[in-house]
Amino acid sequence: MNSKKIAPLGYGLLLLGLVAAPFLGAYPVFVMKLLCFALFASAFNLLLGYTGLLSFGHAAFLGGAAYVTGHVVKVWGATPELGLLAGLLSGALLGLVMGWFTIRRQGIYATMITLALAQMLFFAALQMPFTGGEDGLQGVPRGKLFGLLDLSSDLTMYYVCLVVVVVAFLLIVRTIHSPFGQVLKGIKENEPRATSLGYDTNRFKLLAFVISAAIAGLAGALKTLVLGFATLSDVHWSASGHVVLMTLVGGMGTLSGPLVGAAVVVALENKIGELGTLLAQLTTVDWFNSLGESVTIVTGLIFVVCVLAFRRGIMGELIAWMDRRRTGGGDGGAH
Repeated sequence: MNSKKIAPLGYGLLLLGLVAAPFLGAYPVFVMKLLCFALFASAFNLLLGYTGLLSFGHAAFLGGAAYVTGHVVKVWGATPELGLLAGLLSGALLGLVMGWFTIRRQGIYATMITLALAQMLFFAALQMPFTGGEDGLQGVPRGKLFGLLDLSSDLTMYYVCLVVVVVAFLLIVRTIHSPFGQVLKGIKENEPRATSLGYDTNRFKLLAFVISAAIAGLAGALKTLVLGFATLSDVHWSASGHVVLMTLVGGMGTLSGPLVGAAVVVALENKIGELGTLLAQLTTVDWFNSLGESVTIVTGLIFVVCVLAFRRGIMGELIAWMDRRRTGGGDGGAH
């Protein structure tokens, strides 16, 4: 079993499953929400998993773009494609500003700068009139894509969302496997050596920050179109914590890890109540009925288990196991 050969088959089966999901009884809006967070986690993983930069402020890109897209579509009457473009560009601009400050520091100091700047955006969103304050920006219409496709239908919106996410994910894959992506990996592994080879590491890190922020912004813009609103929870620090959790649980530095991590975390948050009811019926333990009110406890427990038992994350451990089986002991790459 070679993980490099199996990966395309796995992605093909995943895509086939997503294409067929609405006809297999899956709720389109739930799957679209999951896709948006999977894209958000993949964008974050480009920065942490492949460049080695930990950001606690990625919610700024998701939420900032969500508000921009909502305002552009609802108030300015722009078409959905222009709304998505506005979200992507606003994410890139925020990434440029935040990245410019962040790359001038190392380690925990850089991480805290991202958190501080993101919190500034959160309080700005709380005060600015066009964001709706604590009520959020409600009633964002989906409109018609290119004036032709009516996105008010959940099924139509689902396939548009799927195409956007797949294209953005392919862009991430291409970035990682390009010469630029190899330099990012070199910076993560040994930045002084990359500098000694003549690379301007700050320029590469800033560009990685902008690309990651732009794709995170696209995820936020898409989420606004899907759900029809943007709220303070999109720019809150807890959203940044969620994307860190998704990436670490799924497998940092793997392409498939954030997808799996996002699926696990989002599914738990939305289905934990049903799971608790089922466990209560099977075990006759009444406490399981209260699981729906204890989502943070369950996700925290999963994070602790992953850190202790699956240091590479779910997909990281799976890929390493497959490559050990193939080579008889060595460690393998991430896919």
